[in-house]
Amino acid sequence: MRHLLLVPMAWLLAGCPVDFQGWGGMKQQPKALPYRESTFFADERAMRQPPVGTVPRDRRGKDRFYLTGKDTPDGGYVESIPLTLTREVVESGGKSFDIYCATCHGVLGDGVSQVARNMGLREPPSLVDLPGYPDGYYYDVITQGYGLMPSYADKLTPEQRWAVVAYVRALQESQRAGLEDVPPEARPRLMKEGPP
Repeated sequence: MRHLLLVPMAWLLAGCPVDFQGWGGMKQQPKALPYRESTFFADERAMRQPPVGTVPRDRRGKDRFYLTGKDTPDGGYVESIPLTLTREVVESGGKSFDIYCATCHGVLGDGVSQVARNMGLREPPSLVDLPGYPDGYYYDVITQGYGLMPSYADKLTPEQRWAVVAYVRALQESQRAGLEDVPPEARPRLMKEGPP
């Protein structure tokens, strides 16, 4: 009977972490942490400066205005989107908008959403009713955040942020459009379908 109890105990102990020869696993391995000293380098700093003349991979060939949405050092915003606007760019911006923006700003960008209705401090604005801000302003808000809205720079690349701006512009145009903006050949079909 005693031997039968030893077998389950051996299985139980085998599942417990065991420190073999002082090795504590990955948590206790030597590593360089930011802002810590290091005896490995001559200057005794763990953080390394990039080699002189190098540029981060995501900034190669990009102008400052492309990365910031601002075209002057004093903060003037870029007037237009620095991408070649294609259907694919706008549609990719729509996908990012649906993931990150529509939960608060609404699917139509009108500020109507379940999340917006339940916000206690301040509802998100309608993107359709905003004043005529330049495109760089929208890019900067996506990059830096604004008020209760966090920054999305860690979630969206610069290209994706500009694509979202393009989609917001498309939403604004679509929500402000009248019958006179519809091509004449498409008007009969639109009139037949009627309002939603």
